Amino acid sequence: MSRPATDAPPESDAFPNAPHPRFAARLIGHGAAEAAMLAAYREERLAHAWLIGGREGIGKATLAWRFARFVLANPDPRAPAVTTARDLSVAPDHPAARQLAALAHPDFALVRREWNEKARPKSFFSEIRVDDVRQALSMFHLSAAFGGWRAVIVDCADDLNATGANALLKMIEEPPPRALILILSHRPGQVLATIRSRCRRLSLEPLQPDEIETIIAGLGEPWEAIDPAERRTAAARADGSAREALRRLDPDATDMGALIDLVIGGLPRPDPDAVHRLADALAGRASGEAFAAFSAALLEWLGARARVAAGPVQQRALAGLWDRVRAAARETEALNLDRRLHVLAMFEEIAGEARRL
Repeated sequence: MSRPATDAPPESDAFPNAPHPRFAARLIGHGAAEAAMLAAYREERLAHAWLIGGREGIGKATLAWRFARFVLANPDPRAPAVTTARDLSVAPDHPAARQLAALAHPDFALVRREWNEKARPKSFFSEIRVDDVRQALSMFHLSAAFGGWRAVIVDCADDLNATGANALLKMIEEPPPRALILILSHRPGQVLATIRSRCRRLSLEPLQPDEIETIIAGLGEPWEAIDPAERRTAAARADGSAREALRRLDPDATDMGALIDLVIGGLPRPDPDAVHRLADALAGRASGEAFAAFSAALLEWLGARARVAAGPVQQRALAGLWDRVRAAARETEALNLDRRLHVLAMFEEIAGEARRL
């Protein structure tokens, strides 16, 4: 499948300089999850809403796009193309595949953080707004253009604001016939409970290092030109996430990744000089992806601490701190606040919480 024109606006659900998941010709790993989806469709017991969970960068979006493409290309689950299928692959020259690649399929909608042309500097909105959700779901109020299924991918539920989550919930509660809603989440436990209870849940496991290497090698330039030994090292240190491996391999972020590792590794009392170096490095306007990597690493550390907390009091305290850190990061991005002050404030709050606990 061809990639979008280079003058198209950036896409919040794609890693910089890497193809969007809708262009992935293969699914690496997650064979059991793919088989479960195929079996549900083939046996005509397809849930109208799926919550696909797992850490960032392991292939949730690739699987969701693969499933949506298969259902839109094969609207009859009893057709030979479905009953004899070994997986969810669809030929790239199939009309449905071409339309999805161009984001032009009339029976498909994508919900994600959009590019804000009016922001200075231009950037993504910090959350998925309710208008984005309503616009996508309005497709379900129309007849299917091809008389088959209509599909929506939400990437990801973690970015929904409260009003947007409630708008999504309303559609899940009263879905029209032949509707397929695929909701992705890096932290499915944080998704609105009423949404979780109405979805079929599918949890994806972290990737193996060799699977991550295969993914990176297939991304094209500049990734395929990276020395295999470097790819192997990045994959081994990526904690099962291809996205994390790409962050480590990005020539513009290699030193930043090492600095983030150094500071996060020193929590709850990291080296003050390293914290200030990190805050200075993240203050630049061009550090958006690095700031996202820092925020993700910090939230991952807090989540891990909460899971092994000694008792309910510590668990509640850490969960509250997780919520505050996440909200502060979103506010910093949304209002274009000083990232340096944000970083310093976050470490000060973590140190204070550590003293209280």
